[in-house]
Amino acid sequence: MTQLMKAAKSGTKDGLEKTRIAVMRKVSFLHRKDVLGDSEEEDMGLLEVSVTDIKPPAPELGPMPEGLSPQQVVRRHILGSIVQSEGSYVESLKRVLQDYRNPLMEMEPKVLSARKCQAVFFRVKEILHCHSMFQIALSSRVAEWDATEKIGDLFVASFSKSMVLDVYSDYVNNFTNAMSIIKKACLTKPAFLEFLKRRQVCSPDRVTLYGLMVKPIQRFPQFILLLQDMLKNTPRGHPDRLSLQLALTELETLAEKLNEQKRLADQVAEIQQLTKSVSDRSSLNKLLTSGQRQLLLCETLTETVYGDRGQLIKSKERRVFLLSDMLVCANINFKPANHRGQLEISSLVPLGPKYVVKWNTALPQVQVVEVGQEGGSYDKDNVLIQHAGAKKASAAGQAQNKVYFGPPRLFQELQDLQKDLAVVEQITFLISTLHGTYQNLNMTVAQDWCLALQRLMRVKEEEIHSANKCRLRLLLPGKPDKSGRPISFMVVFITPNPLSKISWVNRLHLAKIGLREENQPGWLCPDEDKKSKAPFWCPILACCIPAFSSRGLSLQLGALVHSPVSCPLLGFSAVSTSLPQGYLWVGGGQEGAGGQVEIFSLNRPSPRTVKSFPLAAPVLCMEYIPEPEEGESGDESHVATDPSATVHPTICLGLRDGSILVYGSVDTGTQCLATCRSPGLQPVLCLRHNPFHLFAGLQDGTLAAYPRTSGGVPWDLESPPVCLTVGPGPIRTLLSLEDAVWASCGPRVTVVDATSLQTQQSFEAHQDETVSVAHMVKAGSGVWMAFSSGSSIRLFHTETLEHLQEINIATRTTFLLPGQKHLCVTSLLICQGLLWVGTDQGVIVLLPVPRLEGIPKITGKGMVSLNGHCGPVAFLAVATSILAPDILRSDQEEAEGPRAEEDKADGQAPEPAPAPVSHVGRELTRKKGILLQYRLRSTAHLPGPLLSVREPPADGSALEHSEEDGSIYEMADDPDVWVRSRPCTRDAHRKEICSVAIISGGQGYRNFGSAPGGSGRPAPCGETDSALLIWQVPLTL
Repeated sequence: MTQLMKAAKSGTKDGLEKTRIAVMRKVSFLHRKDVLGDSEEEDMGLLEVSVTDIKPPAPELGPMPEGLSPQQVVRRHILGSIVQSEGSYVESLKRVLQDYRNPLMEMEPKVLSARKCQAVFFRVKEILHCHSMFQIALSSRVAEWDATEKIGDLFVASFSKSMVLDVYSDYVNNFTNAMSIIKKACLTKPAFLEFLKRRQVCSPDRVTLYGLMVKPIQRFPQFILLLQDMLKNTPRGHPDRLSLQLALTELETLAEKLNEQKRLADQVAEIQQLTKSVSDRSSLNKLLTSGQRQLLLCETLTETVYGDRGQLIKSKERRVFLLSDMLVCANINFKPANHRGQLEISSLVPLGPKYVVKWNTALPQVQVVEVGQEGGSYDKDNVLIQHAGAKKASAAGQAQNKVYFGPPRLFQELQDLQKDLAVVEQITFLISTLHGTYQNLNMTVAQDWCLALQRLMRVKEEEIHSANKCRLRLLLPGKPDKSGRPISFMVVFITPNPLSKISWVNRLHLAKIGLREENQPGWLCPDEDKKSKAPFWCPILACCIPAFSSRGLSLQLGALVHSPVSCPLLGFSAVSTSLPQGYLWVGGGQEGAGGQVEIFSLNRPSPRTVKSFPLAAPVLCMEYIPEPEEGESGDESHVATDPSATVHPTICLGLRDGSILVYGSVDTGTQCLATCRSPGLQPVLCLRHNPFHLFAGLQDGTLAAYPRTSGGVPWDLESPPVCLTVGPGPIRTLLSLEDAVWASCGPRVTVVDATSLQTQQSFEAHQDETVSVAHMVKAGSGVWMAFSSGSSIRLFHTETLEHLQEINIATRTTFLLPGQKHLCVTSLLICQGLLWVGTDQGVIVLLPVPRLEGIPKITGKGMVSLNGHCGPVAFLAVATSILAPDILRSDQEEAEGPRAEEDKADGQAPEPAPAPVSHVGRELTRKKGILLQYRLRSTAHLPGPLLSVREPPADGSALEHSEEDGSIYEMADDPDVWVRSRPCTRDAHRKEICSVAIISGGQGYRNFGSAPGGSGRPAPCGETDSALLIWQVPLTL
């Protein structure tokens, strides 16, 4: 270090550089790990790690012994897949070094400098070294497989080392830079391009260099899939099961970290590429280079321009960037000097496009407008729509009866159908006054006309819905006109699929909420630099509302549940932006007095109270009971034949006076279906259910189990319940697992068999007899527990009951609550890979946990919310709803779905695919006409003569079935397609979209980031009033 300082003071730049490199070679902690540049003149001082060439013996699985169980056979096959996959991966790494790196380093004259070669193949040798060592250990384990059948501990030992994470992190972070160097070399050095082409042709599988180098990024997801298969075929009690779960956790954690680093690297690369297209002096350049903005979403969309009749005039691809506070649209510019050469290069390495910024606007000024929902959302007179070839834009409100965006014409056609239906209904009334009886002119035929028109209206509604699925309409601010009046303009993008549009609408909505004062910042990530860096996926505080409408009463919160109810009135964008559909039931009461239940509707932009009713005693707990799945409840044949016996979703309430109330949760109805009293009128502290029983944890340590029935009420509350004494103290919490129920009493947890209700075993969760287990939540193969006192939470294995980890929450909150010595955990919740922890100081801590079937160990530092309560966090609850699968169906999927094959198998003609929107085509359809027919195939069976000016055919067939009639009646045989609210079995395989919100309840609202007396948004409720904080999570797509 002294030499370095002397060189800095008196030496030249070259001498300083040489001294710096020399010092780095001597001092290990100064070794460079940053991403390398691509300047040839600059010597970066890269230190090459010498790795001995290791030739491990190839793992070979011996012949299969006789007498193996089916699971053992499957496990051997999975092990063989692991061996084969790892061998192929190691060979790919060797090819990168032997076929590409080494020849390039030894080539004379060099087509790529040594420094650039080191930058391109950065950390490949180290990755090969890690996997060569793993292959040696794998060979040893495979040789003794039939004796031990263990492999999970090998994965834990090999991939839990920090060296593996460091090496792969360096590789992932450098990957974009490596591809950039290769791309530039291909464009500027024909010899290098010829070298890559020659190597690809000579390779046995014709895999490109890019295909080989992307394999390390894909390696751990492949491992995870193989271990998941192995775990599924490893029975409980097997010596390898816990090791496999731990291995799955290690690999998932490693993959998540690498994915996040890859996402950040791609984000930086995209912003850098965008910045290059902006002038250095522009304000946008300063905003992009400030480093204060996150790239939330970036995608190539198709901008469309329509004519005054709704016809598509032109379309062009744009690159749209959603930053944390602005929206940027850029042209994609591909102008290579040699187009053929560009194609050759793109086949070897992906080429990034060049951008030319078209427009950018502040995010709060961007508005999503759905077709047909323009209502009062904006002033149409101030909206300009630019047409292709037009010299000036026209106002949307100037030309009435003209439609500019294609789909609005569908609304006009729908209105025409409504008018026609009114006329046909009048005709039907006149037909009812006829004195004669005619075969094809009677009330049956007229009513069939009405039904057919109603069906056409449903079809038109589906077309309107489909038109919105991939069409993203944005209202943007423009320059004011000559009079100074603000003018907006509309931009229409076509997204690649419905999923993409949902993602854009959802992220735009959440990004706007994220700009509110309470979310700037909303979370703190404590690190060495004490900086506030909230990831893009962090929950956003959407609103804070009073928990009870009657503020005069000091009601204490007890519990909250979410009753999901699908609302068909919500539009496409509303579904993408609203909170999870349904209703929140909030229960509480006064100590020594009555209770109250407040019901909030989430089917609006903001929650609002829809009903409130009193109870005889305070509510202590709630449990939402969904509809039983097929095979879960009672006699299925009885339920199917007796409509009154259908079991609907219900909500169970446990009160302080020992009452258990069962309410129907259909919309806002609050019908009490059943009620009972607990044994000994003991207060009901907790409720949980499984497919067979409703469990109630009582104050005196009794666990009461009420069996399921097949009637309209899901539980038999009239008969005495099955009671089991768990301990002398109160049962503070219950946890329902697949085959057992965990009940806590004091510091011990008792495991009860879910079917026989027999005690299996019990274990001590805390060594202090005065401490009780207060909260339990499950994730993967572990259960996190919090206690009645103390700031620690503990993790236990669900199968072996082993204590695996302990975390002190107080260390995460010391910088937010300095001087706070005593902290207690008051609530727990696990949702979407995040463990929410509520404390008695009103602070909420967020900790990352694995999502898969492994052990939910906490490895990250987590985040602390700056939005909390003035008092203890009474509860943390989750609201979820699944969006309808048909939202994901694009027009092409609907047209090319499996229905043609199904109809062909049934002997029916396949339905024609919907024709594209065409003015000429629609005119032809109008001239041809539509045969109004719904249920009737023929009127021959109706009484009376056939009214016709033509003679009946010789074969006696009905006239209405001639070929020249346009018809849509093949659709009548498949009502699932056209009846909106009826589920269709062929959509069951589609991915679901999950909308999630997290609700915390506590005393008042507090922002821990605002200074005392500072100016902030007014709190929606007082410090002593019970309040609900609702966080919205980005849609899980």
